[in-house]
Parts: sequence; structure tokens; C-alpha cells
Amino acid sequence: MPAPLFPAFIKLADRACLVVGAGEVAGSKMESLLNAGARITVVAPLAISNIERLARSGTLAWRQREFQADDLNEVFLVIAAASSGAVNRAVYLEARRRGVLCNSVDDPPNCDFYFPAVVRRGDLQIAISTAGESPALAQRIRQELEKSLDETLGDRVREIGSRRREIIATQPPSPERTQLLHQLAGGNYLKSGAKS
Repeated sequence: MPAPLFPAFIKLADRACLVVGAGEVAGSKMESLLNAGARITVVAPLAISNIERLARSGTLAWRQREFQADDLNEVFLVIAAASSGAVNRAVYLEARRRGVLCNSVDDPPNCDFYFPAVVRRGDLQIAISTAGESPALAQRIRQELEKSLDETLGDRVREIGSRRREIIATQPPSPERTQLLHQLAGGNYLKSGAKS
């Protein structure tokens, strides 16, 4: 039985991330990296038009060639999304050798981490993982949560965060302060009519 996964939300702003491959699958994974502010380099001989456009605009760097081991120099994490399983495996093995986190798309044995299905409401993120066993199930659960959670929840999170900072700044640590912070989080977060 594999070891349990460690769930984490990682700050990628200004961190070097490599994507090997530049097709539709690579493009979908890149979106998450771009949203997190990562510095992305893509290595692939050919790219879909969207990736070409992002490279021309300077949003990411594109090395228009095959993967080389040195592409992993000073990289925090890599996504292996080439159309060749052999290339993806080579990326994974080299990444492991260098201590670089690797996700080899649709190949759980060659992954250090998985992309979860994510529900977003502003700063609130709910990540769903099946440890690579069934991405389709994770997507289905995500869809159900999307339908259930109030659309204004992101605004509420921002408001709660602002009030939380005020309480922490004005009240010393105490059971009363803890109770106030918990009261802030009270309320219903489901859409009206959603099952609770």
C-alpha cells in the first residue's frame, strides 16, 4: 500500500517551473501554474497556438526542442506532459535524481504530486484528490461542490479575514478571542435549496 499523501497549498509565485510538452494536456496544467504566478519554461519541439501566443507575449519561455536533463537546473517543480511516455518517464527519473518535484500527467507511479480537482470561491479553495486513482471521481465531486457552495463565499472569506485581523490586532490571546474567531466563521455556506 502506498504512503498517504501530504496535502498542501504551495506558493509558486516567482518560482521556476518546467513543463515538458506543449499540447492540450500541458496547456491545461499550465493554467494552474500561471494562476499561481509561477515562472514557466516550456520545452517542446511544437506547441499549440495558445502556448505559442503566451511565449510571444513573454508570459512564459519556450525552448523549441526536445527535453534535456539540464532543463531541470534550478527548477522547483516539473510537469511531464509530452506525448511520449518514454520522455515523461525520463523527465520523472531525472527530476527524482535532482530532488525536483514531478507530476507525470496521467501516470500516477511517476508522480511526486497530483493535480487535485479544485473548487474556488475567491480565496477559498477546496482541493479534492483520489491519489491518482480516479481523477474522474474527483471531478464529479468538484462539480457537486460547485453546485452546492454559495457564489458569494469568496466575498465572505475576504470579510471574515479583515475582521479576523482586527480582532487579532486588538485582543490578546485568550479563550474569548478564540471564541470570537470561531463565531466569525459561523453561518450557512450552501446555496439556498442545496442539501446540508
